[in-house]
Amino acid sequence: MKLAKVVAWLATVIMGATLLYGFTQGDLSADGSVLLSIPWGIVSLVDVYVGFTLFSGWVVFRERSLPLAIVWVILIMVLGFFIAGVYTLIALYTCDGEWRRFWMGSRVEGA
Repeated sequence: MKLAKVVAWLATVIMGATLLYGFTQGDLSADGSVLLSIPWGIVSLVDVYVGFTLFSGWVVFRERSLPLAIVWVILIMVLGFFIAGVYTLIALYTCDGEWRRFWMGSRVEGA
């Protein structure tokens, strides 16, 4: 569990720093139109959003509250894997060291 926390922290910090760089140094409108004009840009976006969708499925599965799950999904779709990293960290710190509770959340018996 300790290794999972270290990896999740590193990934979340790296993604947060990358988002900060993009928002402060880039022009989403101009850069986005370039990205959408090339095949590998489109492939990359499809790949990322398929990942967001799969991760969001896990969030919806493990959350007890559908409205809360929807908020998480919206945040993931807007801010990407930075928010997925935050969600993963919260899940790691609230699962009491139990992998089953980490993966299944409120679906674990007695949760």
